[in-house]
Amino acid sequence: MSSVITVRGVPDDVKAALVEQARERGQSLQALVLHTLQQQAAFSRNRQIIAEIEEELGKGGGAGPDAPRSWEVLEQERARRT
Repeated sequence: MSSVITVRGVPDDVKAALVEQARERGQSLQALVLHTLQQQAAFSRNRQIIAEIEEELGKGGGAGPDAPRSWEVLEQERARRT
């Protein structure tokens, strides 16, 4: 399901800049703003994950000697996505 969001009070120069960016990308203003909101939501999740990692490390947690190497995990994840 999708929702409608209305933003009031957007300064003219901000709107003009967004319209220009959308035009340069061959997008509508709505598509550009939706993409920006989706990116922000994804970044929000990343910040939450980082906070959880920092909390765990602060408690003395961390990877043990049998933990996989980070490049192996990234390689597996990239392969899974393709």
